[in-house]
Amino acid sequence: MTKYISFDMDGTLVDPVFTDFVWGQGIPTLYAEKVGLPFEAAKAFVEGEYQNVGEEAIEWYDIKYWFRFFQLEQSWKALMKQFVDKIQVYPDVNHILDRLKDKFQLILTSNAGREFIEVEMEATGLESYFDQIFSATSDFGVVKKTIEFYQRICQILGASPQEIVHIGDHYEFDYLVPRRLGIHAFYLDRSGEKRGRFVINSLRELDGKLMGGTMKNGKAH
Repeated sequence: MTKYISFDMDGTLVDPVFTDFVWGQGIPTLYAEKVGLPFEAAKAFVEGEYQNVGEEAIEWYDIKYWFRFFQLEQSWKALMKQFVDKIQVYPDVNHILDRLKDKFQLILTSNAGREFIEVEMEATGLESYFDQIFSATSDFGVVKKTIEFYQRICQILGASPQEIVHIGDHYEFDYLVPRRLGIHAFYLDRSGEKRGRFVINSLRELDGKLMGGTMKNGKAH
């Protein structure tokens, strides 16, 4: 019986353009100003440092770490505020959350740090849909690709993996890993390139997947 629906955030509910601007324009601009480099040269250097760390490391997701690393004196909060107008919810999001919120407990499970989650939830008003919000990096000190993260979520919820459905846009972190634990995972491919029983190209398809007779549902209390 499915009791919980778990959603990833960036690329699933919220367009990643905001985070792209923070990491790809905001920080390189501040670094360029600090060291007196042209923007493109600073951007190349900054992105090279990102790659040296890699997305499998927790530091990749930590904006405070990068402000310390590049010795930026400005406020990371001010930088986020500068680009808050870039935060956009995908057009299929509110429809599906409205459809599901009375049938299931909804949770948010993201790799993003709390700093990003809080800004994006406040700007979009999506926070009100979720019973619980989890940041792999801020709350547990792990990258979401690990089975450990999903095991912790199950423990906190007091749920078995079979009672959780997870949806996200990262094929490994959001699909392969949770399925290894027994979570019902769907891979959201907004490009429309992939097809399959557990692939959806829009969140509007999720309704049919959940109500198609393969999963029973019930609101958990």
